[in-house]
Amino acid sequence: MELSQQVCSRARLTRDARFDGKFFIGVLSTKIYCRPICPARTARESNVRYYPTAAAAAEAGFRPCLRCRPECSPGTPAWLGTPSTVSRALRLISEYGLDDGGVESLADALGVGSRHLRRLFLQHLGASPSAVAKTQRLQFAKKLIDETQLQMQEIALAAGYGCVRRFNAAFRDTYKRTPSQIRKLAKKSDPQAANQYVFRLRYRQPFHWEGMLAFLALRATPGVEVVGDGHYRRTIAIEGERGSIEVSCDAADNALVARVQFGNPRSLFSIIERIRAMFDLNADWLAIARSLKADAALEERLASEPGLRVPGCWDGFELAVRAILGQQVSVKGATTLAGRIAAQYGEPFHAAKGLTHVFPTAKSLAQMKVTNAGMPTSRVETIRKLAQAVCDGRIAFTADTDADDLRQRLCSIPGIGPWTAQYVAMRALGQPDAFPTGDLGLLKALELRSARELEQRSEAWRPWRAYAAMYMWCVSPSGNSAPL
Repeated sequence: MELSQQVCSRARLTRDARFDGKFFIGVLSTKIYCRPICPARTARESNVRYYPTAAAAAEAGFRPCLRCRPECSPGTPAWLGTPSTVSRALRLISEYGLDDGGVESLADALGVGSRHLRRLFLQHLGASPSAVAKTQRLQFAKKLIDETQLQMQEIALAAGYGCVRRFNAAFRDTYKRTPSQIRKLAKKSDPQAANQYVFRLRYRQPFHWEGMLAFLALRATPGVEVVGDGHYRRTIAIEGERGSIEVSCDAADNALVARVQFGNPRSLFSIIERIRAMFDLNADWLAIARSLKADAALEERLASEPGLRVPGCWDGFELAVRAILGQQVSVKGATTLAGRIAAQYGEPFHAAKGLTHVFPTAKSLAQMKVTNAGMPTSRVETIRKLAQAVCDGRIAFTADTDADDLRQRLCSIPGIGPWTAQYVAMRALGQPDAFPTGDLGLLKALELRSARELEQRSEAWRPWRAYAAMYMWCVSPSGNSAPL
């Protein structure tokens, strides 16, 4: 849907939640920018301006509203209306910020010139890479102030400011208040145990939480992941430090509740971004459905089970190993093998009930022994070669990874075919148009005879083929959940 002046005006006047996070409103008289759902008194049309991103509004001289809290709005998909270069840049900024070398380093990682990258950002997002990173850092710091009891020094470090002085200056400049004054305005949150943090991560309706859990439950690695009672739990590791997360859904508030147990608050930003990607929180399901429902095979499925997303993953290497395990066995069989590998090669870590291990690192599985694996020698060799390629840096699942390049590199490893490579791109990189070519389940569901026929049929689903695949896998024509 094109966000014209007329569309934005109508959404603002009706406070339409479907547009939350898709654009921001700058009010000229107050110099404040708001979300379309802001409860404040509606300003006259002549007194407002519309911006595609919070960073663009900030660059125009507006400060964030303290009532509607723009930092809490659902994220806008990085791939929505932007070229691949901008999408990858946004993922990199989300994961690392611009602390290592600034815009020039970011441009080098993407293989473009810094001037060209700035030009693309201004064209598609209305703000420079530096402005986007600055706004993102400020919004996360504001979220930490409102939703945790962290000390201000810890928040400054977690949000990437480096020191409290820069942190305080940024808040005074933006909010005209100190961080301590802003915390006094926030609703009092319940006391949290040491190293435990609770975040509310907003999404756009509809969101099919039960469908997400059902998909993840069948693929949950024993000891590493637990799904039950409306919750998803797992162990996590970042730079050698271990912890756990628990995610549940608060449908009344259109939010997932993420509980993070982790010792180093500096990793919180990265952890939250990974959780958002895992549960596909930035997706605009209504826009996706409008495109897919033109296919009769999808229309009834979309209507019966609205809000189904594409589940991501915590770690790309872990997902790739899991995909290799499932190539020639049932989902249940692959899950059993994954649990066996985690128990033998993963580090013990009793984070919570049912969580006993952290999934093995690439370095650990590069030394995997055939005799201990309990699976065919060829499968073990494929996993070992993948692990070695990750250790050598030939394959990476980082934010700047190009999907086409990753698929080619994966397929160069004996034992990994196009289906596995596409599946990994779909879930590890969050590629909305990745498509598991030749999938037997899709062929059967569509009553097609060959991978070529499936490929031709899927052309009409672009650029949302990953979502079409999820609906064909998980929802039967009658609207009942299908075997996953």
